[in-house]
Amino acid sequence: MMMDKHQLARAAEYVRQHWPMAKPRAGLILGSGWDMAADFFHKRATLSYAVIPGLGASTVAGHSGQLHWCEAAGVETFLFHGRRHFYEGADWTAVATPVYLMKQFGVKVLMLTNAAGGLHENLDAGDLMVIADHINLMADNPFIGPHDPAWGPRFPDLSQVYCPRLGNRLERIFQALELPFRSGVYAAVTGPVFETPAEVRMLRALGADAVGMSTVPEAVLAHSAGIRLAALACIANRAAGLHPRELTHEDVIATTQAALPRLRGVLENFWKELPDELTATHPPA
Repeated sequence: MMMDKHQLARAAEYVRQHWPMAKPRAGLILGSGWDMAADFFHKRATLSYAVIPGLGASTVAGHSGQLHWCEAAGVETFLFHGRRHFYEGADWTAVATPVYLMKQFGVKVLMLTNAAGGLHENLDAGDLMVIADHINLMADNPFIGPHDPAWGPRFPDLSQVYCPRLGNRLERIFQALELPFRSGVYAAVTGPVFETPAEVRMLRALGADAVGMSTVPEAVLAHSAGIRLAALACIANRAAGLHPRELTHEDVIATTQAALPRLRGVLENFWKELPDELTATHPPA
């Protein structure tokens, strides 16, 4: 399963035809249950994923599948309500299209969000985690196949995928809002099944603090393309074997939605600080 660069180009052309004046500086991809956390944005226009070539409608509950051209705190933004997942069965094109669009339209900073299972002993349902690093256990990579220079180097360096500057800014926001949080490592697995207790023990031994089925492909693509990244996980449940209840996707969405006031507060304050971040001189990652 490889990316189709012709479909990616068609997607960019389609969006540009509909929004020829769009000049986003920032991007936001919302994970399961995060939709209402971004209701502070002023929306200028909306496109359904279903009409964007190569992207296609989301097939997962909690992902509305809409791209909004919007603005908050004076920062023009491409806001993706929901994401496409590798486990949905489409090729990497669907997963890569949002990042490709942001790259083509000039986005400089991207915030990724998700709902994840908690592995660390101090992470429980409803907690928030700043993603500082990741482990890719998806047994695949969107860069497999012919190299497209649009994505940057053939062998991108991943020693610092998540921008420390943006991570520090997030941590200061949490502290100012007096919200508890952790900074940790996110492990991405293919899904679409929750992990077994044995797999959870393995992930903890590998050093992962949370686990999910997304985010890492987008992070790798965006980092390689020169977009600075921050990422947030809402811990939707304790992983298998760490909690007596059976895990369900409905519970994942419900827990994330219960945390919406905190999620919204962090995102809104992050966007309020973005004008300074976008104009600041900073060393390369």
